[in-house]
Amino acid sequence: MIECRNIHKEYRIGHVNKTVLKGVDFDINPRDRIGLLGRNGAGKSTLIRLVGGVEMPTSGKIVRKMSCSWPLGFTGGFQGSLTGYDNARFIARIYDKPYSEMRAFVEDFTELGSNLRMPVKQYSSGMRARLAFALSLAIEFECYLIDEVIMVGDKNFRDKCKSAFFEERKDRALLLASHSLTIVKQYCNRAVVLRDGVATMYEDVAEAISVYEGL
Repeated sequence: MIECRNIHKEYRIGHVNKTVLKGVDFDINPRDRIGLLGRNGAGKSTLIRLVGGVEMPTSGKIVRKMSCSWPLGFTGGFQGSLTGYDNARFIARIYDKPYSEMRAFVEDFTELGSNLRMPVKQYSSGMRARLAFALSLAIEFECYLIDEVIMVGDKNFRDKCKSAFFEERKDRALLLASHSLTIVKQYCNRAVVLRDGVATMYEDVAEAISVYEGL
């Protein structure tokens, strides 16, 4: 389980504090598939970064009782001057996974070929997303965090991603921020709607989508 308790998040912009999240409370249980809905600027990406530990809340706490991926869609974890292979080697070392296995999986999943020998700073956003997906999937997490990038790339790659997350890892938890109501409706069993910094959890995904469409 991942517990979010009274999460507040503010950013200092010039001489003004901007409040993004105001007392967010919800849990991610094992096998949960939670859709995260909200208009642009509602704080979806911020919340995912907080859950993933990329940022810290201004106040409140997040208790992680299961392993959690970094946010897919967040590329700040890449070292741009290193190649795709070098980034894979770095991740393998952190998570104590044999690099040969990591490399083989990344080559197969990304289909980037010789581009894996290029510095990541030269990658397009789509290439970065492919690498991010592969590196995350190469490590077996109990909860995956996805920030919209499930729709990146051509149809074959999108189908590969959907199969990896929604079929092969259907026993894992998932927090998915997406504007694709079709994906949320098809794959999620619960949903959170973010509005004005407040998160409301819905056990009925159809109800959550109806609320979101009315924002």
